[in-house]
Amino acid sequence: MAEITPYQSEQSKKEQVAEMFDNIAHRYDFLNHALSLGIDRGWRKKAVKLLSKAKPKRLLDVATGTGDFALQLLSLKPEEVIGVDISKDMLAVGNKKVVKRGKDKTVTLIYGDSENLQFENDHFDAITVAFGVRNFENLEKGLAEMLRVLRPGGQIAILEFSKPTNRLVKGLYYLYFKRILPVVGKWVSKDARAYTYLPESVESFPHGEAFISILDGLGYRKVKQYPLTMGIASIYFGQKA
Repeated sequence: MAEITPYQSEQSKKEQVAEMFDNIAHRYDFLNHALSLGIDRGWRKKAVKLLSKAKPKRLLDVATGTGDFALQLLSLKPEEVIGVDISKDMLAVGNKKVVKRGKDKTVTLIYGDSENLQFENDHFDAITVAFGVRNFENLEKGLAEMLRVLRPGGQIAILEFSKPTNRLVKGLYYLYFKRILPVVGKWVSKDARAYTYLPESVESFPHGEAFISILDGLGYRKVKQYPLTMGIASIYFGQKA
């Protein structure tokens, strides 16, 4: 299967993804919450709840974007939350949000590549990713890097779109994803490809048991899938041995 990229260009997927998110950063929060009807907030809340029992103090949010998940992690009362992303414009929006909310002493959003994380081994108690792993240029390399910087016993919560199995839900899901979302996304963000790339990247992503198999193969343990909203999305939850 050919690699799914945002644009038809000579740039690498990583460079194209960064450019795409730079292009839509100014409208990303509005579109993200509006097009998901606010359901995405509830999904992240469930992921945070899964992490709450371990009471992690040092957390990393990969592909943090404008920092929504990083800020939501504050409900765990951590000592430190670091968010990394390859889009500098998304980070600029996120940092303004962090400062506005007076959380800049706990939350730090910085430029960082998921495939070459700038942290030492066994550093974080927990790692989160929301709708970011399907954008990795090298999926296994990014997941392996996250495992490297996670401490033994530390937990990971990956939130990602899935493919519904119910025929009615699946039909409505693809109608929305392939017909409605690209039109609205293009109109608001002015980037025609950003919201056609999204359903294409979801379609090509190894969801469910295929993704669990990848995580198991890399060394993650006790990996479970928690389907959300009739299978529209899933939380993949596991830990480092």
